[in-house]
Amino acid sequence: MPAISSEPTIWWEVVLVKAGRTKIRYPAALVQDDGTRITVRAPWAGSGVRDFGFVRFEPGDVFTEYYWRDRWYAVKEVRAADGTLKGWYCDITRPAVRGDGELVVEDLDLDLWRSADGSDVRRLDEDEFAESGLTRTDPEAASAAVAALGELETLARTGGFEALLA
Repeated sequence: MPAISSEPTIWWEVVLVKAGRTKIRYPAALVQDDGTRITVRAPWAGSGVRDFGFVRFEPGDVFTEYYWRDRWYAVKEVRAADGTLKGWYCDITRPAVRGDGELVVEDLDLDLWRSADGSDVRRLDEDEFAESGLTRTDPEAASAAVAALGELETLARTGGFEALLA
């Protein structure tokens, strides 16, 4: 966690778009924007508990979210209310776009989970991606999405994951 600052917190709205519609919108505190990577922090924005079987997202969880303007993914570090690291949930997305007080990210249906200890790395929602029709409607984006998932999975399995977020 970064040191406590006397600077006022800058809040943005993270807007997750899927299939042309806003899926969720939530406030997040800006941690850093270096021109390429944007880091924000937000409490779990879902309603109630979401149990995936391998991890539970619940009220009190804190997400530190990393978005890139030049990469096809977002990485979300998930911590429990007590600060315990649960793991990283990764969304395959188009590169993030920063607008006026907003960070807009288009979800492309593929996801990856990496547990805190790295013992559980799993691809998620490949069926949703296949059903989305992206390979037909935007083959270049589909190819970039598949490549991004492969890159993240390799980093997650070979120890390069933490360096990505440093």
